[in-house]
Amino acid sequence: MKAADVRAMSVDQINDELAKLKKEQFNLRFQGATGQLEKTSRVLEVRRDIARIKTIARQKAAVAKA
Repeated sequence: MKAADVRAMSVDQINDELAKLKKEQFNLRFQGATGQLEKTSRVLEVRRDIARIKTIARQKAAVAKA
């Protein structure tokens, strides 16, 4: 997911995407623990996407306050 895509989203869409990614992260952790995880690089991708979304959401909140 690119930062430009996230910036184009509304706050509600960002929150929905964040919830979806956190659920995926949970499932990936479970798959890793049980030995069923095939694409290990996806864990890092999801983690970075979550951080990217949180950063942009915080920036949007700061702009809205100002």
